[in-house]
Amino acid sequence: MMAPVTISTEGAVGIIELSRPEKLNCLSLEVHELIDRAREDFEKNPAIRALLIRSRGKHFCTGADLGEVKTCRAEEAKLDHFVRFGMDVLMRLEASPLPVIVAVQGLCLAGGLELVLAADVCFAGEGAKFGDQHAQFGLIPGWGGSQRLTRLLGARRALDLMFSARWITADEAQAMGLVNYVVADEALQAHALEYAAKLGTRSRAGLAEMKRLARTGIEMPLEAAMDLERAAILEHFQSADVAEGLDAFESRRTPDFTS
Repeated sequence: MMAPVTISTEGAVGIIELSRPEKLNCLSLEVHELIDRAREDFEKNPAIRALLIRSRGKHFCTGADLGEVKTCRAEEAKLDHFVRFGMDVLMRLEASPLPVIVAVQGLCLAGGLELVLAADVCFAGEGAKFGDQHAQFGLIPGWGGSQRLTRLLGARRALDLMFSARWITADEAQAMGLVNYVVADEALQAHALEYAAKLGTRSRAGLAEMKRLARTGIEMPLEAAMDLERAAILEHFQSADVAEGLDAFESRRTPDFTS
C-alpha cells in the first residue's frame, strides 16, 4: 500500500507529494506528520535549497479528512490536538528557511487552500479551482485560513470567499494575488519544478534571509521593519556567499554558492 505522502529529491529540490488520490489527497494527522518530518529533514540537508509540494491524481487537496474529524469531534482533547497539530505544521512550513513552492491542479479547497496559503509561491494549472468550503457545511477554518487569507487578500475578499464558499478559477485566484503563475495543466509540474530548481542555484542563506525579512517585517511598523533589514544587511554582507556573488559579478561568471 502506497504511503499517503511520497518524499523525493530532484537535484537541490526537496519534493513532498500528497499521495492519496483515492481520498482526494485530504489531510489527516498522519499526512501532516509526514509533511512536517519531511520539511525538517530537508531543512537539515545542506544540499536542499527549495521545497516543492505537489499532489498525485486529478486534484491537489480537498481539505481535512472529515472522517478523522468526526471521530475526534466528541472529545475536546482529541479535536484540539487535530486542530493544533495541523496549525503548527503549517506555521513551521511558513517559517521554514527554505522557499516553499506549491503546484495546484484540479480542486484546492478548505484545508488544501490553507496549505497553499502557508507556501511562498503558488503555481496553478489553468483548470484549477480554489475555494473555502467550510461555510457550506457549517464549519470554520482551523489551520490558519481565516488569518492568512485575510492578510493576503484583505478582509472583504477573504470574507466573501469564506462566506460564499464559492470556487474561483486559477485566473481569478491570480488576479487576487493568491496564485503567482497560471500555466497549462499538462505543463504544471514541469514549470513548478523548473522554478524550484532555479532557486537551487541561489544562495541558501540569502533566500532564507529574504524570507525571514519578508515574513517578519510585514507584521511590524515600517520603520522597525526597515531597521530589521538594515541590521540584516550589515551581517549578511560579511558572508562567504556575498563575497562569491560580488566576485562572480565582477568576473562575469555564474556564482557557485557554498551555503
